[in-house]
Amino acid sequence: MTEKANLKFTAEHEWLDIQGKTATIGITDYAADKLGDVVFVELPKAGSTVQAGRVVGEIESTKSVGELFAPVDGTVLEANSVVVDSPELVNEDPFGKGWMIKVEVADASVFDSAGLLDLDAYTALVGE
Repeated sequence: MTEKANLKFTAEHEWLDIQGKTATIGITDYAADKLGDVVFVELPKAGSTVQAGRVVGEIESTKSVGELFAPVDGTVLEANSVVVDSPELVNEDPFGKGWMIKVEVADASVFDSAGLLDLDAYTALVGE
C-alpha cells in the first residue's frame, strides 16, 4: 500500500503518486467505499493521450457507474490489466494493487499547478 501522506488528491477522488514526470493514478478508498463492490473497470490503452478533467475510464459497481478523470494532461504509459481482470482490487487495495493508470506529463511543474490537494485538504473535503 502506498503511504497516503505522500500522495496528491483531486476533488473527484483520484489519488496521484508522483515520481518525477510520472503519476500513478487510482481512486481513493473514500470513492471505492461510496461506489460499493466494483465489478468492472475500463481503462485507456498505453500510448493514449489524456486531458486534465476529461473522463479516461469507467468503474462499475453493484450500486452505480463511476468515471475516472485524468487529473493532468499526458500520455498513458501503462493501464493496470490486473485491476481490469480483478476489479475487486479497487475495493480491497485502492492505494496498492488497485491503481488504475500511469501517466507521463511533458513537464513535471504541471503537478504544482493542477489544483491537487494534499492529504489534509482532501480529508477536509470528504469530512473524515
